[in-house]
Amino acid sequence: MTPRPKGVYHISAFSWYAFVVMTLAAKDGEELPPGIFVYGGPWKYLTFLNLLLQMLFFGLAAVSDLQDEKNSNNTLNRCPDLIFSVFAFPVGMFVVVLFWAIFAYDRELVYPATIDTFLPPWINHAMHTFVLPLLLGEILVQPHAYPQTKNALATLGLVGIGYLFWILWVYFSAGIWVYPLLGHFSAVGLLGFFCFNMSVVTLLYLLGDKLNSSMKNLQGPDHS
Repeated sequence: MTPRPKGVYHISAFSWYAFVVMTLAAKDGEELPPGIFVYGGPWKYLTFLNLLLQMLFFGLAAVSDLQDEKNSNNTLNRCPDLIFSVFAFPVGMFVVVLFWAIFAYDRELVYPATIDTFLPPWINHAMHTFVLPLLLGEILVQPHAYPQTKNALATLGLVGIGYLFWILWVYFSAGIWVYPLLGHFSAVGLLGFFCFNMSVVTLLYLLGDKLNSSMKNLQGPDHS
């Protein structure tokens, strides 16, 4: 795909995520459902962190599009590859898959109905649905260079452990679980749920790697 359409895609995706993030940030001063932004505000939710991650990735990708192809190996151009492969794709897909799986079972465990009076349905889909087609579109527009699998999974594991500690910190500091679902687990159950989630993220990373490789093969070595 030529640089111009690729650049338009990246700028459009970045602008979309910036708009969603600013819309959510503007809600912080409104009357909120009980507990939604208590301690840590939106920063305790993986959904919000993922929005920032996606915005960062597409922003860097848009800047990278402006670079001369002769400098394609510089740090700025390698950053989008790393962020997309290790973080943006597996984490973004994980947010979509896990959210809608739990929502279909019992929405009160992950997105209580009281939130509907605060966040309109389109924001819910912006956070939990549109992430998926934008990530798949990125693979179509620009396949990325993936790192060694063991290094990528080790990094993902460290990030996952970091987020788990953040969830526990919020609980022990404020006495609330980031997601109501977590309050239904024992300590052992919580550990098992975390291990299950990391297994899902691992599979999603491998899926991204496979889709990316397949698209590279389809587009041939001359694709830029």
